[in-house]
Amino acid sequence: MSKPVTRCAWVSNDPLYVEYHDREWGVPVHNDRKLFEMLILEGAQAGLSWITILKKRAHYRKVFDGFDPRKIALYDQRKVNRLLGDPGIVRNRLKVESAILNARCYLELCEHEGRFSHFLWQFVDGETVLNRWKTAEEVPANSTQSDAMSKALKARGFRFVGTTICYAFMQAVGMINDHTIDCDFRESHLHGSV
Repeated sequence: MSKPVTRCAWVSNDPLYVEYHDREWGVPVHNDRKLFEMLILEGAQAGLSWITILKKRAHYRKVFDGFDPRKIALYDQRKVNRLLGDPGIVRNRLKVESAILNARCYLELCEHEGRFSHFLWQFVDGETVLNRWKTAEEVPANSTQSDAMSKALKARGFRFVGTTICYAFMQAVGMINDHTIDCDFRESHLHGSV
């Protein structure tokens, strides 16, 4: 008889959440487009639950042109109005407009700094920070790394990139591994990469 799978305590029984935790959360991401997508989605999540965003993610990908920053950077007021009328996304004007602004900032950053992944991963010296939390309650809302990332992104004009959003982003894309020590997926994510 096999032992039951142990996951981080924040994971609900929702199959979408389970799939996200088991296959994505904490897996190192180095793909620039995927990193941009996750930064926009983490900003959209501010004040909401992550499951809300997960349920809307496929639709976000559709209406935000697969998170292509070059296309998003060209969105005009008509496109903003269409997005604000779309119940498939978070209809918050500041969040929608920040996605467009962030796409423009992304393009400018890449032009001056090179790859987005290199810029972001510098905040953890290119390596996943492996924390050793016993319980979900021990996991912080920010760190010195997320503080530095937030400050650097804000200095380049990005919005919805406060330190808490940056910390959640860093967890999601594997810059920080915050799977609790009892989680069966903790070690497997150390060796994967996107």
